[in-house]
Amino acid sequence: MSSLVSETPAAEPAVALAHFSRRLSVETDCSDVHQSQQAGEVDYLLVDVRNPQAFATSHVPGAINIPSREITAERMADFPAETLFVVYCAGPHCNGVHRAAVRLASLGYAVKEMIGGVTGWLDEGLPLAGTHPERSGNADVTSCAC
Repeated sequence: MSSLVSETPAAEPAVALAHFSRRLSVETDCSDVHQSQQAGEVDYLLVDVRNPQAFATSHVPGAINIPSREITAERMADFPAETLFVVYCAGPHCNGVHRAAVRLASLGYAVKEMIGGVTGWLDEGLPLAGTHPERSGNADVTSCAC
């Protein structure tokens, strides 16, 4: 008798290695971003892709704000071609981060998603910056405002 977990056989190790390696090439998490910031090892540009109002209210420290819709060749021309962008949005319930990643990649930039977004950052117990960083339960902070 098999469990619901093993009912579908696990992938061969080589398949699993390729799958999870691909995911790590396009994703990072809140803890890794925070730890790199604390260590002074920030070799990426952290970008909040929500609207300016949501960003002003509360955002991940060190982030800049470029809403998804503003990621255009003209807007991004100021950034060197070798820039690694780490993008985030409100959280896993929002696909604005994916739209931003598609736009950046289509412009030739390396990009990773900070999985979890603001919601994940708060789940890790990490502090936010902005005009009202204490409003972590407020819909302005974790709503999909891309």
